[in-house]
Amino acid sequence: MKPIWTPLSSQLEETQIFQFKSKIEKKYSVELKDYESFWSWSVRNIPTFWSEWIAEIGILFQKKGKSIWNRKEHFSETEWFPGFEINFAENLLRKFDQDLDRVAIHFQPESETSSPIHLTRHEVVQKVFLLQKHLIELGFIKGDRLAAVLPNSHTSILGMLATTSLGGIWSSASPDFGAKGILDRFQQIEPKVLLVADGYFFKGKAINCTDKWIEILSALPSVETIVVWNFLNPKNSSSFDILKSWCEIKNKKCLSYDAILSKDLASTDKSVQLDDIQFTPITFQDPVYIMYSSGTTGLPKCIVQGAGVLINHTKELILHTDLREYESISYYTTCGWMMWNWVASSLFVGSKLCIYDGNPFYPDWKFLWHWISKEKISVFGTSAKYLAVLETETSNLKENSDDSTFSPFANIDLSNLRCILSTGSPLLSSGFEFVYSKIKKDVLLCSISGGTDLNGCFALGNPMLPVYPGELQSRGLAMAVSIFDDEGGRILCEKGELVCEEPFPSMPLYFWNDSLGEKYKDAYFSKFHDIWCHGDFAEITQNNGIIIYGRSDATLNPGGVRIGTSDIYTIIETFPEIQDSVIIGQDYENDVRIVLFVKMNYQYELNEELILKIKSNIKNQVSPRHVPSLIFAVKDIPYTVNGKKVELAVKNTMEGKAVKNSNALANPECLEEYKNFT
Repeated sequence: MKPIWTPLSSQLEETQIFQFKSKIEKKYSVELKDYESFWSWSVRNIPTFWSEWIAEIGILFQKKGKSIWNRKEHFSETEWFPGFEINFAENLLRKFDQDLDRVAIHFQPESETSSPIHLTRHEVVQKVFLLQKHLIELGFIKGDRLAAVLPNSHTSILGMLATTSLGGIWSSASPDFGAKGILDRFQQIEPKVLLVADGYFFKGKAINCTDKWIEILSALPSVETIVVWNFLNPKNSSSFDILKSWCEIKNKKCLSYDAILSKDLASTDKSVQLDDIQFTPITFQDPVYIMYSSGTTGLPKCIVQGAGVLINHTKELILHTDLREYESISYYTTCGWMMWNWVASSLFVGSKLCIYDGNPFYPDWKFLWHWISKEKISVFGTSAKYLAVLETETSNLKENSDDSTFSPFANIDLSNLRCILSTGSPLLSSGFEFVYSKIKKDVLLCSISGGTDLNGCFALGNPMLPVYPGELQSRGLAMAVSIFDDEGGRILCEKGELVCEEPFPSMPLYFWNDSLGEKYKDAYFSKFHDIWCHGDFAEITQNNGIIIYGRSDATLNPGGVRIGTSDIYTIIETFPEIQDSVIIGQDYENDVRIVLFVKMNYQYELNEELILKIKSNIKNQVSPRHVPSLIFAVKDIPYTVNGKKVELAVKNTMEGKAVKNSNALANPECLEEYKNFT
C-alpha cells in the first residue's frame, strides 16, 4: 500500500519529536535511526523516557521525589512520581504571566445564537482568581468534587482551572444528557458543588434545562451549592431566579456565575496576577479528574485519574501532534467526552484554545469550516462519525453541480490548517481519501485511539511518518503496546487483542467506590495477568502502524473464525445508497451468524438486487466468511453520546437482553426497532 501523505525531509527535522529524539541519541549515545527504534528505546527505558520528558518541557513541581515510578508487582498498583507534588492548574497556566494581552481562549457558540468570546491570558487569570475566591468562601478544599454540566465553552475551562487550583476534583457531563444519565454518574461521586448553564443551543434552538437541574438537585443531597451560568440569555435571569427560589426552600445555596464575575471584577484590583492564585499541592496519587465509561451495561464506571494525565497529554500534544505555542487548536467535543480534557491540556503549551459548541452542521456544514479559516486554526480534531457525515453532505453538493472539478472546500482558506485529528471510532480508508481529496492535500491526518480509561492514546499520529489509509501511524512513545493472540503471545500483521504491557502515567488511580480494586482489575486485567487488555481488536501492520477493527466484544466469530466489523464497514461505505450501518454477530444454532443493519440514504430503498450486490462485494473484496446471513433496513443506528457506534447494544436487544445503561446512548429510542428482528 502506498502512503497517502509523506512529510518532507525538511519538515521532519523541524518537528519537536525529531528534535527530542536527537537529544536522547546524544545524551545516551544511542542510534535511533527511525521512529520505530525511538519507540522501542522508550518502552525499554520507561522511567528514563519520562524523566527526560518532564525535564524537557519544564513541568512545575512544588516538591520533587527521587524516582519516576514505583513499579509494583501488579500493573494496577504502580505509583507514578512518588514523593513529587504538583498543582494541575498551575501547570496549565504556567505561561499566563507573560504576553498578558494575547488571546488564550476563543469561544464560538453555534452560528449567531450569541456573540463569540475572546479571553486574554490576563482575563483568564482574573476570572480563575475570582472563581477560586468564591470556592474558598464555600469551604471547597482539596479532595472535594465539583460536578459540571456545561456546554463546551470558556466557562467549563475556567471552572476546571479554579477547581484543580485548590486540589479539588473536576467531573463534567454534557447538558444534552438526560437527568438519569447525569445522576447515574454524579450520584456515585457525591459532589459538593454543581456548576451548570441555564441551557444550551442546538440547531438554532435554545434548550432550557431549569427543570432538569431541579430534578437532579432533588436526587443529589451532597450538593451544597449550585452555580448557574446564564448562557441562553445573559440579560434574562428567570432561570436563575427559579432555581434560587427552589434552593432557598431546600436550604441550598444558589449563586449566579455571571454575578460572581461581574460584581467582583468591578471591585477587584485590575493588577491581579498569576501569583495571586492559590495553587494547592497534590501528589500523583491524588485525584484530578473523574471520568466515566461509555459502556452500555450497568452504571458507568467512575474512573479516577491524577496529574499523570497531564504528563501524557503533553507528550501527545507536543511530540505526536507537534503543537506550538504560536498555533491555535480546536477539538469538536462536549464536556462529557475525554477529548475535552485532552484539548484543555493545550493550555500548557500556550496555544490559543478555540472552542466551538453546538451542531457542526448548523446552519450548514460550511459555518464550522469558515470559522476554522477565520481563527487560523492549525490543529482541528473531530470524530470519524463527523467526517463520514461531512463526506455525505459535501458529496450531495457535488452531485448537484455541473462542474466535474467541483470542490466544496475550494473557497475556504485552510492554509493554516496543518493537522486533522480523528477519533471516537476507526476512520476507514474512505475517510482518509475524502480528507485528502476534498478537504486538503497537504495536511497531517491523524487517526488516534485510546480512550476515556487512560484519558489519552495508545496509538496516534506522528509528524515523522507517512500516512497510510485506514492506519493509525504509530504506537505512542513509552506506551508498551502489543497485539496478543488468545494465548497471550505477541503477533504482527495478524488480528488480535490490543494490550499494553507496562504501566503509563495516565493510568487510572482507581475506580470510585472500588476500595479493593476488584472492578479496576476485572476491567483491564481479567484476560491476561498483569497486562492491560484494552478490549480493542487490532493489528500491527508491516508499516508498524495500527489498524483498529473495533471492540473485542463486538468481534464476529462465525465458524470459530474471528472477524473484525471494520472489514465489513469498509465495503458498506462504498455504497452511495447506504448512509450508515451496524453489524452484529447473533448466536444462532450453536454458531454465530452475521447480521447487517443498514440505514438508507434519502430516495433509496433496500431491495433484493442491492442485498445481492452487498453480499457479492463483501465476498469478493473481503472473504466468504464475512458475508452477512441477514441484511435489514432500519430507521437509525445507535450511537453513544460521544459518537461511538454500539454493536453490543443492538446484539443485546436482538437477543432479548436488557441494555442497562441506555443513558449512554444519544438515540436509545432507536433500539425499539431492533426488537423486531429476533
